[in-house]
Amino acid sequence: MVVLRAKILRILGMLPLLGLLGGCNMVVMSPSGDVASQQRDLIVVSTILMLLIIVPVIAATLLFAWRYRASNKTATYDPDWHHSTGLEVLIWTAPLMIIIALGALTWISTHLLDPYRPIGRIDAARPVTAEMEPLTVEVVALDWKWMFFYPEYGIATVNELAAPVDRPIAFKLTSAAIMNSFFVPALAGQIYAMPGMQTQLHAVINKPGIYDGFSANYSGSGFSRMRFKFHGLDTAGFDAWVAKVKADGQTLDRARYLEVEKPSEAEPVHYYASVENGLYDAILGLCVEPGKMCMAEMMQIDAAGGGVENHEGNRERLVHDRSGSHEGFGHGLAHGEGSEAPGATFPASGRTPKSEVQPEGMQPAAASPAAAGSSAAPAGQGHEGHAMPGMSHDRPMPDAGSGETGSSSPAPAQLNQ
Repeated sequence: MVVLRAKILRILGMLPLLGLLGGCNMVVMSPSGDVASQQRDLIVVSTILMLLIIVPVIAATLLFAWRYRASNKTATYDPDWHHSTGLEVLIWTAPLMIIIALGALTWISTHLLDPYRPIGRIDAARPVTAEMEPLTVEVVALDWKWMFFYPEYGIATVNELAAPVDRPIAFKLTSAAIMNSFFVPALAGQIYAMPGMQTQLHAVINKPGIYDGFSANYSGSGFSRMRFKFHGLDTAGFDAWVAKVKADGQTLDRARYLEVEKPSEAEPVHYYASVENGLYDAILGLCVEPGKMCMAEMMQIDAAGGGVENHEGNRERLVHDRSGSHEGFGHGLAHGEGSEAPGATFPASGRTPKSEVQPEGMQPAAASPAAAGSSAAPAGQGHEGHAMPGMSHDRPMPDAGSGETGSSSPAPAQLNQ
C-alpha cells in the first residue's frame, strides 16, 4: 500500500509539468502559408516513413524479449539455428524501400521548395497565373532589428512587415553587419541574410492574421529581442496599411539610415514614407557611407585584373570601419584602433604589445639582430613596413646553391634543442 501511494504521489507531482506544454507554439505544424504547409507535410511524411521501420523493430524487440524469456519453458530452443532466407529478405527489403522513398521525396521537395524558385501555386487548388505580380520586399538585417523596403510603393519600415493574402511575395535579403537568419514560421522556412550578399525567398500567406518573425541565427547580445510582426492582410487592409505608412512616416535617406543602423535592442516600429533612391543597393554593396567603394565596383576591378591607378586610395574606400557605431557591442566589421582583438600584438599589428608574455619561438626584440645590429632596419619597418625578428635588410639572402644556411640569424628556440 505504501509503495502504491508513493507511485501515485509521483504521478500527481509530474502532472503540473504538463502545464508547461501549454506554452509550446506549434506554428510549424499548423502554418498559414502554402510553402510552410508543404514543408510541414514533408516533415510529417518523412516521420511516418521512418516510423514504418522503427515501430515494427521496437515491437519485435519487445515480443522476442517476452517470448524467449528464461521463464518461458514452452519457447522453442534451437542452438544450431543460423540462417533464414525469408527473414533476411524482410530485414533488407523494408529499409531499402523506405530509403528509396525518402530519397525520392527529398529530391522532389528540394527542387520544388527551393527558396530561390518562384512559387507555382497559391495553394493546392490555385496556381499562380501570369497576371499575379509578386510583391517585392527587400529585407535588411540590422543590429538588432529588421528593416523592410517596399520598392513598389517607395516606403520602408522597421520591425513590421505586411503583405496581402494570396499574393506571391519575393523577398530579397541582405545584412548590414553580420550574418542573420530571417524566419517567419507561419510563412516559410528560414533563409540567411549576409553582408555584401543577397539571398532570396519566395512565399505566400493564405490566412489573415498577425504572425511572429525573428532571427534564427545568434548575432550578439540583442539577438533574443530581434523580433518583428508580420501582418497578413486582405487587399483593402494592405492598401490601408501602405497609406498609414505614407501618412505617419518620415524620409529615409542615407544619413538617417546610418543612425538607424546603429545597434539597439527592442527597437519600436518605425515608418518611412519615402526612401532615397538606390539606398538598398548601397546597403547591399556596403557603400552607404560617403566615399566608400561599392562591392560591384570592386568586383569590376577584380575582373579587370586588379591593376588600377590610385590603388591606395581604393584601399581606403574599401575599409568599412564600424568601430564607432558598434562601440561597446563587441562585434561588427571593425578595423579601427578601438576594436582591435585583445590578442593582437606587435609585430602582427605593428602596435604596442598588450601583454608582456613572449610568444613561444619568437626572439625578444632586444636580442634580435633587427634591434641590436647597426645594419638592422629601424623599428617598425621591414617587408611591407613590418619588422621581422631575426632578419636584417642589409644582409643579402643566402644563395640556394652556395650551401649557406644563414646561421648568423638566430633560429627559434625549438629548433636549437
